[in-house]
Amino acid sequence: MFRVFLLSAITLLSFPALSQRLITPLEYSGFTSLTTHKEMMNFLSYISTLKGVNISKNIIAVSPGGRDIPVLEFSLGEFGKDPDKLKVLLFAQQHGSEHSGKEAALLLIGELANGALNDALQVLDVAVIPMMNPDGNEVDRRRNGNNADLNRDHLILEQPENIGLQKYFYKYLFDVSMDVHEYYPYSEDWIALGFRKNSDVTVGCLTNINTPQKFRDYANEEYLPFVKDYLNLFKFSFAEYTPAGIPESEYMRYSTFDINDGRQGFGSLATFSFIQEGKNGEDSADNIERRAYSQMVGMIACLQFSAKNHEEIKELVKSERIKLAEGEPEFVSVQMEHTSDGSTLELPVISLKTDRDSVVSVKNFRPVVSSLFNVRKPFGYLIPVENKDLVEWTKKHHLETSVYEPNAKDIIESYFITGIDSIDFEGDPVINPSCKVELVKPTELKGNYLFVPTKQLAGNIIVQALEPKSMIGLATYKKYENLVTAGTMFPILRLVE
Repeated sequence: MFRVFLLSAITLLSFPALSQRLITPLEYSGFTSLTTHKEMMNFLSYISTLKGVNISKNIIAVSPGGRDIPVLEFSLGEFGKDPDKLKVLLFAQQHGSEHSGKEAALLLIGELANGALNDALQVLDVAVIPMMNPDGNEVDRRRNGNNADLNRDHLILEQPENIGLQKYFYKYLFDVSMDVHEYYPYSEDWIALGFRKNSDVTVGCLTNINTPQKFRDYANEEYLPFVKDYLNLFKFSFAEYTPAGIPESEYMRYSTFDINDGRQGFGSLATFSFIQEGKNGEDSADNIERRAYSQMVGMIACLQFSAKNHEEIKELVKSERIKLAEGEPEFVSVQMEHTSDGSTLELPVISLKTDRDSVVSVKNFRPVVSSLFNVRKPFGYLIPVENKDLVEWTKKHHLETSVYEPNAKDIIESYFITGIDSIDFEGDPVINPSCKVELVKPTELKGNYLFVPTKQLAGNIIVQALEPKSMIGLATYKKYENLVTAGTMFPILRLVE
């Protein structure tokens, strides 16, 4: 089934790195049939047998439908062993109906396997997961076999796919990550406006303000211009990812600041992290050739930028992870909002009237994330051992924990929930409890507690997850909603010092 072929200049617009390589299942079908899980597994198994680049195929998880989720690792040495190399993780198709990321990842794997990107592999170790949601892929459905949205599960970690991804991430502590998706530009509201978004590839940077400011500045000032120029070189269009709003009836913003997705979750661990969204088709297979190639070029741009700037990125990641391990920052925002800075968004679109590229000027644009409510980061949190769900949550996130042994000198704070109101979170209401802080003597504690220190890599995630007023915390999920009940004590305690 697999053979080497020569890409025509027309096929990929004379992309110089793509000369001879293995044909993917999508290409073998003449771009008429999307790759199935079985076809992908056969292709990856064959790829992993090739000589030259060091290629390893491993399984990170098994889907609810019993399908393996593979990762292919590429290195010119032993994967993950060289401390000077930048470790890059690319994963695609968390949403099963978004196929171009998967197809692009398979194209990229072919290029990595045939040595076309060996210059980058001099300083990078690259891991690629083409299909995070095989159950959704098989039936062309967004959600997984448990009817769950995987890209809303990275905080609570209920789904086996994400539990496996989290475990795999911690195995190597990747420096750079990219989560690959598609956006849908064909909504009725946009059509009624007479325009639609038309960029081949869009990219979203970190927006949660608890992620490193240096990462956000570096991404906006250096990464986005690089990717734009790289895509334009091969005649693919680019825009920064703006998922919400219909001008001017709704405000437009950059992507969510929630930490439950595949970009902010890893970014909160001081990872140089992005989301890449290619343009979807009018159906899953529509225009799949261009969609797949544009996504692949975006992925290669990520690798080329990482290779070009590997020393600077490595140092940024190292320094920010040291800060987290030391308990910085002192304050963590648990309630945020999208705000205006007075700028106008010049949004690239296509005019449905003229069928030509155009620009819509959006005045109701809110590109800045501002804090509404901060909390001082405690020394740690005390979780009642009897709450098995919370204890299991700490294990899924690979958190450092220990059995709490009361010390008379410890200062412990407890929240009493005096009432529950709501607050707007990106257009949806979430709980906003009123809390009264009370001091608890260690000797008066009843039952056993697990101590979760905040001086660790996931320190900022811990605070945002466990504070009752957090608009993106555990208590906003149905499984944990009983944590916040009016007229009761919040069961999670704060060990201040």
